Amino acid sequence: MTDAPEALPPEDGALPEPTRCGFVALIGAPNAGKSTLINALVGAKVSIVSRKVQTTRSVVRGIALEGASQIIVVDTPGIFAPKRRLDRAMVTSAWGGAGDADLVALLVDARKGVDEEVEAILEKLGELKRPKVLILNKIDTIDRSRLLALAQDINARHPFRETFMISALTGDGVDKVRQSFAAMMKPGPWLYPEDQVSDAPLRILAAEITREKLFERLHDELPYQSTVETDQWKVMKDGSARVEQTIFVARESQRKIVLGKGGATIKAIGEMARKEIAEAAETKVHLFLFVKVRENWADDPERYREMGLEFPRG
Repeated sequence: MTDAPEALPPEDGALPEPTRCGFVALIGAPNAGKSTLINALVGAKVSIVSRKVQTTRSVVRGIALEGASQIIVVDTPGIFAPKRRLDRAMVTSAWGGAGDADLVALLVDARKGVDEEVEAILEKLGELKRPKVLILNKIDTIDRSRLLALAQDINARHPFRETFMISALTGDGVDKVRQSFAAMMKPGPWLYPEDQVSDAPLRILAAEITREKLFERLHDELPYQSTVETDQWKVMKDGSARVEQTIFVARESQRKIVLGKGGATIKAIGEMARKEIAEAAETKVHLFLFVKVRENWADDPERYREMGLEFPRG
């Protein structure tokens, strides 16, 4: 009986790098570009992007890889002065996500600089006993001298471990951010498979995609009193998926806006959403959309559970 051959070391003689893993919470004011940045870091669409503010409602986790590091980037709702119950739930969720992370990254729109919302975040940031980095986004929109002055001003208010200057939209500086995040992660096993880009179930991601298309198509015509839920995700015999979703609006007049003349608007929304859902699911999708009026959906605890938010009492 012969001995089993010994495993050969890598040709270059180097030992494999130990794996690292951790959570990074992206926080900032609405429309700072958090969703665009998380998609750029992950290299795939995991969070919806809209020109409208406050479109990210629930905590979305994107999974980025850099060398031997797995970085779980948490895209939190924008932090702003809450007025409604839903607003309060979103802001509580954002700070909760930051408190649970290994690293907190504050994203600031360089064009806007330190406005009231950023100032309020900076004041509260000291309460978080976590390492923090500053990311100045949209650097292609202002000149370098203003950018350096802004970085200096923010660091004087709250010292950050590192400051990055990026354009999430063009990708400028994003690789450097990913590499730095990777180096800051703690040694440990990966929490997700190598090919997974998000922890959101497909039915949740599908609802978010349709909601994004609502914003894209209707712009300012439809206020924020709308939400989308995936009621059914049925895998058919041929491997395709039958997906049924309900768009909830607050009033009959809004239902008519979503449907459009002769159903033209809902058809266009459905077509755009179907393509992206099929891309995410990597299979053919048959999408069926329904529009229902639910006047007080923003006061219904069940809707909050669907979005992964805690229902604020009172």
